[in-house]
Amino acid sequence: TTHYLFIVVVAVNSTLLTINAGDYIFYTDWAWTSFVVFSISQSTMLVVGAIYYMLFTGVPGTATYYATIMTIYTWVAKGAWFALGYPYDFITVPVWIPSAMLLDLSYWATRRNKHAAILIGGTLVGLSLPLFNMINLLTIRDPLEMAFKYPRPTLPPYMTPIEPQVGKFYNSPVALGAGAGAVLSVPIAALGAKLNTW
Repeated sequence: TTHYLFIVVVAVNSTLLTINAGDYIFYTDWAWTSFVVFSISQSTMLVVGAIYYMLFTGVPGTATYYATIMTIYTWVAKGAWFALGYPYDFITVPVWIPSAMLLDLSYWATRRNKHAAILIGGTLVGLSLPLFNMINLLTIRDPLEMAFKYPRPTLPPYMTPIEPQVGKFYNSPVALGAGAGAVLSVPIAALGAKLNTW
């Protein structure tokens, strides 16, 4: 019981780090306009946290459990903002679970080989997470309209959205985000696993 309670407590605290990685996770306007940074930060945080817990427990499925905790926590926050009068699309909940399932699958398919999980699973997360989240962001209302109509109360002046002169931010570079996430997830996850063995 103490073992699993520890997992829950640490996972919730890691969730705080992940959902605030660059502050791109919650808010629709910045998730759109900073999609590459969003992809890099979320791919990295998901892989590092999930690999750590998966190796700690040795049980395939731990990564999905970790992603589920983050998803539930973020939906609670979304509900809190909605209760304050903000629109449903003011906060977007990232799609972590499918990428975490791929990580678990790679760990299980390679007979719990941690190096294969880091290399194969980390690459799968880096490639899939930007794709899933781009599809997720396509389902919300106009992010720029949301940003101007419902400005965040804690938004510092230097981050105030500026109306673009030509077009809108609909050309988010999915390929660049996916590539950068895949490249960066693997070495950082490997470092995390190495630190875990010391």
